[in-house]
Amino acid sequence: MTVLKTSMRNFFAHKGRMALSAVAVLLSVAFVCGTLVFTDTMNTTFDKLFAATSSDVTVSPKAAKSDNTPQNGRPDSLPASVLERAKKAQGVKYAEGAVSSMNVTVVNSANKNMGSSTGAPTIAGNWTRNDLRSMEITSGHAPRGPTETMVDADTADKHHLKLGDELRTIAVTGDFKARIVGIATFKVTNPGAAVVYFDTATAQRELLGTTGRFTNINLSAATGVTDDTLKQNVISSIGAGAYKVQTQKEYSDENRSGVGSFMNVIKYAMLGFAGIAFLVGIFLIINTFSMLVAQRTREIGLMRAIGSSRKQVNRSVLVEATLLGVFGSILGVGAGVGLAVGLMKLMSAAGMDLSTRDLTVKATTPVIGLVLGVVVTVLAAYLPARRAGKVSPMAALRDAGTPADGKAGLVRGIIGLVLTGAGTFALFTAAHADKASDGSLVLGAGVVLTLIGFVIIGPLLAGGVVRVISAVLLRFFGPVGRMAERNALRNPRRTGATGAALMIGLALVACLSVVGSSMVASATDELDKTVGTDFIIQGNQRIVPQAAKAIETTPGLEHVTHYRDIEARIVAPDGSSDSDGVTAADPTYAQDLHRKTTAGELTAAYGKDSMSVGSKFATKHHVNLGDTLTVAFKGGSTAKLKVAAITDDDVAIDQGARYLSTETMRKYLPADRIPPDQIMFASAKNGQEKQAYAALKKSMEQYPQYQVRDQSDYKQELKDQIGQLLNMVYGLLALAIVVAVLGVINTLALSVVERTREIGLMRAIGMSRRQLRRMIRLESVVIALFGALLGLGLGMGWGATAQKLLALEGLKVLEIPWPTIIGVFIGSAFVGLFAALIPAFRAGRMNVLNAIATD
Repeated sequence: MTVLKTSMRNFFAHKGRMALSAVAVLLSVAFVCGTLVFTDTMNTTFDKLFAATSSDVTVSPKAAKSDNTPQNGRPDSLPASVLERAKKAQGVKYAEGAVSSMNVTVVNSANKNMGSSTGAPTIAGNWTRNDLRSMEITSGHAPRGPTETMVDADTADKHHLKLGDELRTIAVTGDFKARIVGIATFKVTNPGAAVVYFDTATAQRELLGTTGRFTNINLSAATGVTDDTLKQNVISSIGAGAYKVQTQKEYSDENRSGVGSFMNVIKYAMLGFAGIAFLVGIFLIINTFSMLVAQRTREIGLMRAIGSSRKQVNRSVLVEATLLGVFGSILGVGAGVGLAVGLMKLMSAAGMDLSTRDLTVKATTPVIGLVLGVVVTVLAAYLPARRAGKVSPMAALRDAGTPADGKAGLVRGIIGLVLTGAGTFALFTAAHADKASDGSLVLGAGVVLTLIGFVIIGPLLAGGVVRVISAVLLRFFGPVGRMAERNALRNPRRTGATGAALMIGLALVACLSVVGSSMVASATDELDKTVGTDFIIQGNQRIVPQAAKAIETTPGLEHVTHYRDIEARIVAPDGSSDSDGVTAADPTYAQDLHRKTTAGELTAAYGKDSMSVGSKFATKHHVNLGDTLTVAFKGGSTAKLKVAAITDDDVAIDQGARYLSTETMRKYLPADRIPPDQIMFASAKNGQEKQAYAALKKSMEQYPQYQVRDQSDYKQELKDQIGQLLNMVYGLLALAIVVAVLGVINTLALSVVERTREIGLMRAIGMSRRQLRRMIRLESVVIALFGALLGLGLGMGWGATAQKLLALEGLKVLEIPWPTIIGVFIGSAFVGLFAALIPAFRAGRMNVLNAIATD
């Protein structure tokens, strides 16, 4: 009880000093809990949606995909006769055929895409009784003919649609127009999909290209009949194995699995950044308790002198850490819920609707937050607590602090150098790996080992690095600068730990910047060397035939190239095989993309019953020029094709592609199984590039789902995409940087308290308040630049090694983004200035006499 009282008294006596450490715990726990609440809410939203939109039992084609986008662009379907047989199953209350397709684009009269901007699908289908489970018509009526359509209320609100507006639906079977006669509102949260409805006959004709077929059959169970019983009865009625028959739970689980895998990527990525924030927070907590222990050395010595044991002193510090962890974690859990709500609002503003009505806070979430926050805080405080327990009563009564342990410093240095050396060797090994998959594991080990090694040897590096920085920066500030340098060097362990917190975040920033810049530079270099076409046309969906025809008839074009990925299984002469498919293209693709060959000529691969293979495939499957491969086309027949060329796979574009001609594909694949183009290429007639570019843009105005890019556009798009990804990562890393800044603030604040008498004496012998504040600010800048220098150097090493692995995948150019690196380094100085504002202000306001009288 005495230990608890002492701990409580010390905790509240130093609550100001604990505040920033508590904020670090709060932020880290908030990020973890916010991530869990946000992803759980997303899962709840989709669970409710899938449960509401699925019938008691669903019958669908056996080969149907969950994303409803087969290779040929038309949804898999089943005949209406299956519906008639299913209706006769015992226990069926009612049965109806449904038509649904996600491979559509809906545009208004101005050719503006009415779909979601967040990547959510546009769903077109027929209005059925089953839709009444999840929607209600709130304006107008359901479609009754080929010229009528109904849209969901969310889409109508976003795009300002109203009754009477005309919409054009673009499907692989053709374009058709209809006017809005109804608006339906979701009874559950719609995460952002745009939904349009037609009458059944129109949906069959326009979406499937035929009548008398459905994409699935919805069955409702009669009263007292379970879903499982109805499923078995339906199977008995339509025949076992011919079609996929699922209960509501099975159908929902299948749809949820696709969403769940995507959500898990988001969840674990965000938790990874939360882990980085926790790691940075550990340094803050260690520094806080180390300095508090040092400042209370005399107090601890008195406790030991009057009978407190080492365990009691140790326990007292750990109890304080527990109180800090509990306090910060409780606030963090609450802040996490607020963060999740904020993320939901942000997603809704971006077009992905998420309702706070579905906010899901599982019982495990606050428990995880509390346990994680407390455990991390206590573990971080263990070393300072152990150090406190070792304080000798007599040494504490004689000195104001604890002398450094030279042996511990030597051991620390040896361990740090060994780990750094092992990590450097791992990075060297990864850079010289033969396979990217093998090298990535070694790279990960090298990153971890060098990071831990730098953290451990940080205090040893502090002396030399700080002196170099000071020689360049602080000499301009005269005696004040020299005093700031000595203050930074006074406690290398503290400076090292404070700089390490900033080092971690900046190392990741530098690494990702190098990787991102190298990817852009490599891709740009390869585009310049290999891409010979003038224009590239592609979108998020395959290019529908009517859009392809518009491209072909554009004036000013020398040639147009079709490019399709075809599902196929390839069997080599030695009996080995793979199912990676083939690429069907026009012979002009050899001009559009210049591919080196290790054997044969690429143009020969576009000949009759010929193809090419990549060098990696040829090596793996022992394929030589002139060999015959067996190619089984999915949905088509099996062909015997001669290997007329072997392409060099030391590239990033089309690596591993196996080419054959469009005519060869048509020979072995039925017309209704031929997929639309995945991408198309076009080259202008000589001297007509600008006119052809403008004409292509005009030709594609009616198809806004596709983009026309010249090589300059394509490079900029690539740069923008990587830039957006990096900005998102930088935003998440900002949390670690914020925690690191709190560490600098806390270190300086406690350092000012520790040097109270010293500050008073300096003020007494003539140092002005301005000089004092400047000294503290310069000390902060030096510490920040120390951390930045280590972090940026370490991160560039990681990034350069990662680029060596990317070179194995064809991305061969290493580019160091010096403007970013220099900008971050200079920005770190401003971070140091900002962190010193409050400590410097407090130091300047100290009463001189009171400061001198401080014990």
